[in-house]
Amino acid sequence: MSATEIPTLAPDMRSLPEGTGAARASRYAMVQGRLRPLPSFLIAGPPRTGTTWLHAVLNRHVSLPSPTKETRFFDLNFERGLPWYLRRFPKVENGRPLGEVAPTYFASAEACERIAQTLPQCRILFIFRHPVQRLVSLYRLKRAYGLLEWDIDTALERDPELIESARYATHLACWQARFSPEQLYTALYDDLAANPQKFVDGVADFIGIPHFTLRESELSQVAGTAQLSEPRNFLATRAATAAASWCKVHNLDGLVAGVRKSPLMKLFVGGGAPFAPIPAAALERITQMVLPEIEQLEPMLGRDLTAWKSFPG
Repeated sequence: MSATEIPTLAPDMRSLPEGTGAARASRYAMVQGRLRPLPSFLIAGPPRTGTTWLHAVLNRHVSLPSPTKETRFFDLNFERGLPWYLRRFPKVENGRPLGEVAPTYFASAEACERIAQTLPQCRILFIFRHPVQRLVSLYRLKRAYGLLEWDIDTALERDPELIESARYATHLACWQARFSPEQLYTALYDDLAANPQKFVDGVADFIGIPHFTLRESELSQVAGTAQLSEPRNFLATRAATAAASWCKVHNLDGLVAGVRKSPLMKLFVGGGAPFAPIPAAALERITQMVLPEIEQLEPMLGRDLTAWKSFPG
């Protein structure tokens, strides 16, 4: 049997001795790791910080989950067990390291603890972006996929992820408490936008792969929501998004990937009116909400974040 294969009769996590889910996963990882490598790095977010772009440029050089980018294993699907998780990865080729681009892990205390127990030697990268710009981008993405139908003020009250994922200093401190400094790498989206090649060189050094030259097309493809719009029909788009999530969990990732690449995608995402501008008063309120986090993050990163302390004009 190849060292990269999981045996058909591999034990399920639930057959292991009693204990917490994370502890059981850790014990299982020690057994399973002898049969198939486990991820050695995670790009843990937060969302809307260039992670989709980074996933695309790294995919030629490392082994990432396929065809679904995000498994949501450590925050939503942990009880499905490591066999479920590892089946999302292609077979390792030419010694490529395994990793995952998983921006929803950043603000999840459960994910942090589970990763610490299951992948204690893992290297973890975070990318921080102007928190107001990032929050607006996440809000618009969720609207485009039919997940939010409220205005920005109501969304801030009803969707905790919008603000929670902007609590950069608070959540970074939690990761720092569970991992050594050598295992954590912090970067700024500003640096990615200013010099993509230098940015990926730093990422490559951190995750342990040779430097590679970005293609010309990749230099201008940092993700954004400018191409997105309101959905044609919120109900239909929301139903399609829920169906896609169900398919991913039930090993039908290929079906979802096929739809994404087909003209059918235009029926479910976008096609409606352009996004309305965010009112200046709302931007100011969001800025005041995240300002303490920005001030705490500055000494943690050793970076001047003055530009983040006022809302974008």
